[in-house]
Amino acid sequence: MKKLILSAALTLSSFAFASSWEIDSAHAAANFAVKHLMVSTVNGTLGDVTGKVEIDDKDLTKSKIEASIDVKGINTKQSKRDEHLRSPDFFDVEKFPAVTFKSTKIEKGEGNKVKVTGDLTIKSTTKSVVLDGELSPEVANPWDPSKKVRGFSGTATINRKDFGLTWNKPLEAGAGVLVGDDVKISIEAELGSAAKAAPAKAPAAPAKK
Repeated sequence: MKKLILSAALTLSSFAFASSWEIDSAHAAANFAVKHLMVSTVNGTLGDVTGKVEIDDKDLTKSKIEASIDVKGINTKQSKRDEHLRSPDFFDVEKFPAVTFKSTKIEKGEGNKVKVTGDLTIKSTTKSVVLDGELSPEVANPWDPSKKVRGFSGTATINRKDFGLTWNKPLEAGAGVLVGDDVKISIEAELGSAAKAAPAKAPAAPAKK
């Protein structure tokens, strides 16, 4: 009986340190950079970033991150290039409108640094990637002090061919290819404290006759 009570107490204690957060898409961005013609770098952004984060400040390794990024909103400031990136040659957004990420492991580093390992899904391919990130402490929202905010940023480099983004075009005289394989990714997200569910109301007592 004592073991059962102790186990329940430890479980409740762990919940007490966990908090739920939602990604504020108005203050979040997914950016990327890739080599063009082997001599310059094209920078772009994807569309809205949404998701939820569970943070256990007592034991950060128990935290979880889930995010979805709208690919239809891709923007490199060049409309023809953006149309090509949305096509089946690249993201095929009509079939695969979103890129998703789901953490599988979170490690705490020095200060606010974290290392987040997770499953990144692009089109129909899922691969494990590691984000070198930073998770800021919570602060009060100046517009509504009853709500808390905190920030997350992360970076990683992936090989686009690993995710089926294989289209390319060779340059003349074997000078290389039009699009580089390595893509640098950066995520910036403001997290807002998730609204707590209202407690269930007790059923009304039957009226006395």
